[in-house]
Formats: sequence, C-alpha cells, structure tokens
Amino acid sequence: MSVQIINPATEQLVREYGFMSPGELDAAVTQSTEAYPHWRRLDLKARLECVRTFENALQAALEVASNQITTEMGKVRKEAQAEVNKCIASCKILRENFGAWKAQKEYVLSSGHSVHYEPLGPLLGIMPWNFPLWQVIRFAIPALLCGNTVLLKHAPNTWGVAEFLEGLFKQAFPEGTYVNLRVGVPETSALIGDSRVRGVSLTGSRQAGQSVGELAGRHLKKCVLELGGSDAYIILDDADLDLAADVCARGRMVNAGQSCVAAKRFIVTKKNSAAFTERFQKQLEKFQYGDPLSATTGIGPLARRDLRDQLAAQVDHSVKQGARLLFGGQVPKEKGFYYPASLLVGVKPGQVAFDEELFGPVAAVIEADDEKQAIALANRSRYGLGGAVFSKDTARAKEIAVHEIEAGMVFINDFVKSDALVPFGGIKDSGIGRELGREGAFEFTNAKLVK
Repeated sequence: MSVQIINPATEQLVREYGFMSPGELDAAVTQSTEAYPHWRRLDLKARLECVRTFENALQAALEVASNQITTEMGKVRKEAQAEVNKCIASCKILRENFGAWKAQKEYVLSSGHSVHYEPLGPLLGIMPWNFPLWQVIRFAIPALLCGNTVLLKHAPNTWGVAEFLEGLFKQAFPEGTYVNLRVGVPETSALIGDSRVRGVSLTGSRQAGQSVGELAGRHLKKCVLELGGSDAYIILDDADLDLAADVCARGRMVNAGQSCVAAKRFIVTKKNSAAFTERFQKQLEKFQYGDPLSATTGIGPLARRDLRDQLAAQVDHSVKQGARLLFGGQVPKEKGFYYPASLLVGVKPGQVAFDEELFGPVAAVIEADDEKQAIALANRSRYGLGGAVFSKDTARAKEIAVHEIEAGMVFINDFVKSDALVPFGGIKDSGIGRELGREGAFEFTNAKLVK
C-alpha cells in the first residue's frame, strides 16, 4: 500500500511513498522510548543548543522548504516563505524565553513544598497539511524542550515535507528524539493505546478530534486538540468600514481560506450592511487564483480535489437554502484544484455557510439588527476558536471581546493570527488545551510536587 502526492496546481504526481511495515513502526516507537531517558536528563542549555542548530539548518534550507510546501499543498510561494520564516522566528523566541517561563512555573513555598515541571515521555503528534511546517514546529519544539520525545504522524499529502523535517531534526537533535511515522489511521489509533506513548496532540477536524479524544480518554492519555473553527468577525455601527473590509478580506483569504482560524463569518449591523458588503467585495475580488509559484497570484489551489469538491457542494447547498452568491462560486475548468474567491450574502442560521466550517476562499456575510444580535449570532456556533470585533471605540470592542464572545482568541480591528509568545486554542468544538506561549509550552508535563 502507498500514498501518492499530487501537485494540486498541476494535478501531476510528485512522488509515491510506502507505508511503514508493522516491524518498522514498532522499531520507531522503541527508538523514541529508548531515547527518552537520556534526553529528559540532558541539561536545558544543551536542549536549547539543539533548537539553535535546527533553527540555523531551517534558515539555510528556506527555499527548499518553501518549494516543498507549495508543490505538495499549493500554498502561494510568498505565504510558504512566510511560514518557514515564522518557524525560524519562533524557534528563536522559544530559545530566548523558555528558561524564564520554566522558572516562573516552578516555585518553592515557605512550607518546603516545591513544584517541578517534568516531561511525560514519548508523545504522538498528529499534524495537518495546511501549515505543514508551522503546525509541527509549534508542537514539537516546546515538547522537546520540556524533555519529551516526539513521534510525528503527518498528513499523507505532505509526506515530502514530513521527510524533509525529519532530516533537519536528525541534524540538530540526538537520534530518536524526533521520529517521523508513515502510517495510516488504524496504526495511529493503535499508537494512542500503546503504553509507550504518553500523550497525543492533534490538529485537525472536529470529527478527527472526537475520535482521538475518545481514544485518549479510554487509555487515560493526556491530549491537546486544536480543531476547526467558524470564526465570526463583528462589524459594529461605528466601525471603520474601509479598514474592516481590508482586514476581513485578508483574514479570509490567508492560505486560500484553508485555516482553522481564518475569518469565516462576517456579521455586520444593519446600518452598515450594504456599505460594508460593497467594500468587502472589492477587496475580495483582488484575490485572483493562479499559479502558486507566481509572485502576483492572490490564492493558490485547494490542497486536494476532494476538499475543493466538498467546498463547492457546501456553497451550492447554501444557495439552495436561501443564501445569495454575489460573485465566484463556480469550479474553474482548467487543471488544478482551484476555487475562486467567493462571497455569499443573506446567510442565516440553519444554512450550511452559517452552521459548518467552509475550508476555502468563501466569505459569508450575515446581517444583524444591532450589536446585541451580532454578538448572539457570533456565539451561535458549535465552534469557539477565534473572532474579531471592529469598532472605533476600542475600549467597548475590548469589553465585548473579553466578556461577550465565546472563543479562545478575539482580536480588535485585526484578524486572528498565532504567535509563539501567546497561547493559541479554542473552546467548545474547537478543541481543548493550548499550544504556544507559556500556557501551551508545558501542556505535556507533570507538575510534580516535592516535599
């Protein structure tokens, strides 16, 4: 059995990979398990030096990494380069801050009690294709700095990126601390139950999170689940509409809309509905699809044919349910898994475009009578990952963000983006636990009390 990697822009075969045999998989887990005792006892300074070496190796391979990402999942070249640069910068941030974060977490009381954050052991990471470098780095580097070892199961359509990453980790870290796994769903499920694996981190769909969470719970394993989102951006009566239209368009079109934390539902009060929609459409129309290697391309193809077809079906269904398509919404005839930037208006609860996550370059505008209804519509979702509030009264916008919006992250007059310095994650069906920042860095540790 094998996996074929197809270039989503050309539909040509890039490479074919075979799955690990049962023996190879067992050997990989054994290697990670045997590497753990030495790695966990290694001085933090030495582990930080491994990160520095990795960071330098990735910097040297920036163009190779960018090309690999674009070829395998279709991200436009400038965004692929930005992803690699973000990984490099985040390694530096972690090197400079991890020691201080650990010191702040660990403490001694006058009673003589002390708290120490100890690693758990080999961890299983199940990572997605949409940010094939960044998703791995933000999980693996903090986990390794804590003293854990990492087993990484990547999305099959980016196994070339996974192989490239393993090569870099082998250059920088001791053998067995990071191991790439070419396995399918049945083997991954079995790994969660393997007693040698002490925790699991998944970034993926809500359905995948339910399956992984159920298995982790059954085997009493620590898990972090970063799942889907249907992020609501609220445009209030006093919003700067030019700013809002520009920011919302960029927030929706990042990675051709293939981001869990991309802007997806745009809830605008009745006063500004027509004016915002007109401006928003003009901004969205700037994102023309095309060759992801071209510097002038706005959005590349979707990563796979089935993902493009699913998005097209969601748009068609929404229109049948009463939404109105202002532009886009037609599958292109040329080669490649392209879908144009599209705008739906008249979207309401009960329609697919409101209730489900649209993982692609489709924006849904929802009209609200007033601020109160806008907030209620924003929260009327099974998801709770990110969101934004647009208003010239930033104090009031922040009050809404803090006290009213049900989400893990809310930005004011800007679109949501991740940063190594601050926690990332959601609530409700968007997942459990946190990545990044001090809060996320120690998710896979044992807060050990000693007296």
